[in-house]
Amino acid sequence: MNTHPAALHIRKGRDESVHRRHPWIFSGAVQRVEGSPANGDVVSVYDHRGAFLCKGHFQDATIKVRILSYRDEPIDTAFYHSRLAAAIDHRRSMDLPGEATDMYRLVHGDGDLLPGLIIDCYSGVFVIQAHSAGMTKDAGLVCDALKSLFGNDCRAVYLKTAERGTSSTGRYLYTAPESDPGKLAAGSMCREHGYRFHVDWEAGQKTGFFLDQRENRRLVGSFSGDKRVLNLFCYTGGFSVYALGSGAAEVVSVDSSARAMELTGENISLLGKTAGSHRPVCADVMSVLKETADPYDVVVLDPPAFAKHVKARHNAIQGYKRLNFAALPRVKPGGLLFTFSCSQVVTQELFEGAVRAAAIDSGRHIQILRRLGHPGDHPVSLFHPEGEYLKGLMLKVY
Repeated sequence: MNTHPAALHIRKGRDESVHRRHPWIFSGAVQRVEGSPANGDVVSVYDHRGAFLCKGHFQDATIKVRILSYRDEPIDTAFYHSRLAAAIDHRRSMDLPGEATDMYRLVHGDGDLLPGLIIDCYSGVFVIQAHSAGMTKDAGLVCDALKSLFGNDCRAVYLKTAERGTSSTGRYLYTAPESDPGKLAAGSMCREHGYRFHVDWEAGQKTGFFLDQRENRRLVGSFSGDKRVLNLFCYTGGFSVYALGSGAAEVVSVDSSARAMELTGENISLLGKTAGSHRPVCADVMSVLKETADPYDVVVLDPPAFAKHVKARHNAIQGYKRLNFAALPRVKPGGLLFTFSCSQVVTQELFEGAVRAAAIDSGRHIQILRRLGHPGDHPVSLFHPEGEYLKGLMLKVY
């Protein structure tokens, strides 16, 4: 029985992407809409002959439907319970959470068959980011499923409702009886590979921490012993903590945000006494690169997304070229450059092309030692390659 009367019918020949399991249905594929679905409603989707295809969240936008299921089943608490249980099993197979790491990504959108939904866990606090009207509407169902699955291990569920620049808003959908909302509002102390970090999910960017760089931070740390390290766009100092914790002689952290530099200082202080020195610089990264002549053994270049839409892609590629060209002179001969892009619309090929163009203009010989990305708790659906947003290169510069 169809419990959702609103329905979409797909044009003849335009249902191929559904059969290929791509999770998005674009507006141009829709022949007609039955009923009057509101943004976020669950709709059934049929082909031009009237055969059932899938169910998903409707939105009056370019992406008309985000597919939730290829079965005609209710999208209710039981549905989310099942999908979240599978996500939990996958993370537990990676020992997440564990004694050394208690912050991780529980749900990575399309990669976990829940398009539009991000859930990050910070020491028992689950932070939801809804990237669609449907997931915003279903946040209560998601919260109920989390409470059921985690029981007493669920300290709170927080929904991020808006983010503009560095300004974020949200609300708690649930706090455990023993949790003090006032203390929760100050964030939490969390662990990653044994390192401690302050995480402020209420005011911080995204969900409060860039969990996708976890293994790349450890990689940078492994090459930082006795080295001089320059961490550009440091945000809350993750790469800096790993470098100093691994015995770096000196780390310089640069970010234009005063709040980010404050949090970096707090996270560095959690290391206690280190053999190396730390110097925070609150300034524009390009200005710092132009004004300093100091060479470093290791340079980390992890800028925010330069392009969130296809129309901005060309400018983003030029931006990556300029930034890498400015950073290369700061790398000692034989040193390492870790350079990243988190712009989804900039592919690995385009990103490498921008870095290659910068290298040609610099006149230096450069080797690719590794191609980098996000860890296993950020799975990517084979049918949705757009989910592989984080690209990185570990480069040796001569």
